[in-house]
This record gives sequence, structure tokens and C-alpha cells, in this order.
Amino acid sequence: MANVKYIFVTGGVTSSLGKGIISSSLAKLLQARGYSVTIQKLDPYINVDPGTLNPYEHGECFVTEDGAETDLDLGHYERFLNVNCSQANNVTTGRIYQNVISKERKGEYLGHTVQVIPHITDEIKRCVKLLGETGDYEIIITEIGGTVGDIESLPYIEAVRQIEWEMGSDCAVIHLTLIPYLSATGELKTKPTQHSVKALRETGVQPDVLVCRTEKPLTSELRRKLALFCNVKKEAVIESIDVETIYDVPLMMQKEHLDKVVLDKLKLPARQEPELNHWNEFLSKLKNPTSEIRIGLVGKYIELKDAYKSISEALIHAGVSNEANVKISWIHSEKLNADTYQDSLKMLHGILVAPGFGDRGIDGKLYAVKYARENNIPFFGICLGMQCAMIEFAKSKLNLEEAHSTEFIETTRVPIIDLMEEQKKVTSKGGTMRLGAYDCELKKDSLAHKAYGASTISERHRHRYEVNNKYLNEFEKAGLTATGINPESKLVEIIEIKDHPWFVAVQFHPEYKSTVEKPHPLFVHFVKAAIDNRQPIKSKNSVVAV
Repeated sequence: MANVKYIFVTGGVTSSLGKGIISSSLAKLLQARGYSVTIQKLDPYINVDPGTLNPYEHGECFVTEDGAETDLDLGHYERFLNVNCSQANNVTTGRIYQNVISKERKGEYLGHTVQVIPHITDEIKRCVKLLGETGDYEIIITEIGGTVGDIESLPYIEAVRQIEWEMGSDCAVIHLTLIPYLSATGELKTKPTQHSVKALRETGVQPDVLVCRTEKPLTSELRRKLALFCNVKKEAVIESIDVETIYDVPLMMQKEHLDKVVLDKLKLPARQEPELNHWNEFLSKLKNPTSEIRIGLVGKYIELKDAYKSISEALIHAGVSNEANVKISWIHSEKLNADTYQDSLKMLHGILVAPGFGDRGIDGKLYAVKYARENNIPFFGICLGMQCAMIEFAKSKLNLEEAHSTEFIETTRVPIIDLMEEQKKVTSKGGTMRLGAYDCELKKDSLAHKAYGASTISERHRHRYEVNNKYLNEFEKAGLTATGINPESKLVEIIEIKDHPWFVAVQFHPEYKSTVEKPHPLFVHFVKAAIDNRQPIKSKNSVVAV
């Protein structure tokens, strides 16, 4: 393969402008032109990975096939490109320093003073280029977390400067920035972007492309002004106006010719016009649904919806597959109790109990399970959601009042859910859970088997506790069946309730594998069951489904 080309995406003015979506959209366009592309994220925080971060701090922790706990942006990369990421796709300052210090302790720098330049920046460059050395990719897009001017981002920007100096036309820099609109004057203001680019240039990095987030269209004059003051070509000033959905962004970037501008800078041929028929079909169905359902997502991090980003996106994918608009009702599990749960859940067509850690909000999740089970509402439990389903069933149907998880009640006499054997000697918290892809064998004629259309599947995990197989016979006799089992560990992966329209719970995280091109089958069938569950009621003029 010829020289690998590198594209760096930096941010300015403010955070949360959508570097991950812009990176994913550009990658999608380049992929549609016939290039092999991947994306990596450089995160400036000192944590080795986001696995020990509270979701309130950093949103969802996304898990890759190889068991890496990574930034949620990697979920966007996979959903857009339909290509798996790995440990190499996410690098943190913590990992960079850990690697450098480890080398220093081994004597690899013997006799030298270890410094940010060159040792830290060399390690950053080594990590950036790892994916390029696989021979699998022609273009690698690297998103740098944070904004220009952040102290913690400086070593990454310096590494970009060095790579630019070393690679020349094999490298391009995109700067994502904000053009704020002042309603008092009715103007878009370019000064914040000018200062952001100035700060970037002071580090020795000149952006090749400006992608400007804006709520109003950029005029030709504004583009000319930005090009002049920021030292870029006018055609390299790209408008990124607010859109209805993130899945509009690739088409918006295509309209702005972002992919062509970047290919020109990298001295690469356009090859072909992007083939986006499937993407356009997806968008058409997304914006023109034939039905609407309400799914209750029950969790304890509801204030920060990014904590459940992959789940909400998987529901969108499944909705499109069923030509339905899935409206998510975000339900805080701490607010569900014996007095409130029935009124809070009665207008839903389906209930999903989300994953999580710790005992906060567990009672509310048990009430959500109870309501779905007793009222024949399609139910989907994920990870802790499955464990809650087991606990609720044991209490209600097996009359095991003390049934619980040792995660919440360590001394319970009925440990329906218990710590995995290999976890009992673990003291370090980071990267020590059961992580990544494991096989699962499905029972024939089960709902899961019907959804997957296969007998053996592979799904991603992130947990420490598991179903205690000691109680499985009692569950089976009462109507709850383990329909998915890990062939090696015999870990219960999937449970279903026989006398229920659709009651499925899984120990793994199916949301991580749902993409635009391949909506996850369990989500697709869950949404289908919720559509079928809508009850017709009579209005004054007609019969409508609610």
C-alpha cells in the first residue's frame, strides 16, 4: 500500500461542537469513494481509559470487540463506517505517560532526561501511526479531544506539528470552530474563530480546512473574510449548519465538498462519486416513518443522555428498520416507587432497563421490570437490566423475598446474582471486568434465535457479576428460561419469559454493535414487538393506535 495519509481534526472556541460527527462524516464520504479509512481519538485526560469514569463525567464508555474501554466517539465511528475499532483507535494522556514511564523504568532511555519533547511527543506519534502500520488503511483520521488552548492538549498539538513537518502533503489539518450568531445585532461573528486559529498557528500548526459550526448560513463575504484572516483557501471554509439529525451531516459535508478539498490537499484522486444509496434510504425512512411508538428507557443517569448514547442510537436504527419513529421516554429509576411506577409507565409501548453499576435506583428498575412482566409490555433488559429481571422474577414468582445481587447486598442469603469467580481476587478497577466479544449459543425456537437467525453469536461484554446457575432449575420451572449460554463458561447470556409477548434480557451489550448499515437484530425485534403492542383506542372521529 502507498503512503498512508493522515488527517487531524482539532477543535476551537468551545467544546461539544461535534468533532466526532465531522470526523465520522468525512470518513464515510472517503469510504464511499472507495478508500479504506479508520478514525482514532486522542483524549487529553490522564485516566488510562474512561472505564473508571462516572458517566456524568464523560458520558458512555464504549467497548470494542477486543475489549478496550474507550471514548463514546468510537461508537459514532463504528455506526457511520460499519467497521470495528480496537484498542489502537483510542489513546489517552494516561496511556501515553504510562508507556513512557514503563520504558524509562526498563532503562530504554538510560542516560537521558525524559521530557515532554521528544519523549512524550514521540510516544504520541508512535500511537498515532500504529493503525497505519497494519497495512489495512489508506487514510487515518485522528480526532484530538478538547479545544485549542487547553494545557492538556498541547503535547498532542505539538505532535501534530511534528508530523506535519515530517510528512508534508501526506498530512492535513481540519479545524472545527464556531461562528456564533448575535441576535441583538443580527450578525454572525467570525472573531472567535480568528482567535482560535491564531492560537493554533502560534503552536506551529496551520489548518488546511475550517469547518464552521453555525446556526445561520455563511455568506460568500463571510467565507472570504475567514479565508483571508485564517490563511486558508476560500473553498476550504466549510459550512456546518445545524441539522435535524447527525445522520444528515455526511450529506451536508458532501454538499460542501469537504471530501474533495481534503483529497486535493492530500494529493489523492477523487476515484468515484460517493455511493450513498443506502445512507439516503436510511435517512428517507428516518424522516418519513409510518408509525410511532414510545419506549421507556429506565436508567439512573438520565440527566446526561450521552450515558446511553449507543442505546438511543440503536433504537433509532431499529426504528428505521421498522419504518417507525421511536420516541424515547427518559425515565429516572430513582423516581419509580410503589406509588408512582404504574402511572409513570402506563403510556409506553415498550420498556428498556438500561445497564449501570451500584445500588442507586435499583428498586425503580425492579418496578419497571415488574410492570412490563405483569402487563405484557415488550421488555428489553441490558446487562444490569437482565440481572434486575432475574431478581424481580425470583422475588415475585419464586417467592424468594431475599433474592438479590451481592453487588448490592453482599450478605444476601439468596444470591441470584453473584460476583464472577475470576473477579473475586481482582483489586484493581481499571480494565479488569469481563470485556469484549464472547460467543453465545442460542436455544432453537427462542425469541433470540428468531431475531439473530443463527445458533451461535458473538457479543460484547462489560460486567463483573453474573447469574448464579445454582438457581436456574427453579427459574426454568417457573417459566423463565436461559436461551443463550456461553459455551465455555456456561455463563447465562440471555433470558426469556415463555408466557409473555416479548420479554428478553441479555448480559452483554448489543447496543455497541448496532450500525446504520446493520441495525442490531434484538433492537429491531424489540421495536417490532412494541409496534405490535400498540393498543387501538377510539377517538371522536377515528380509531388510533396509542
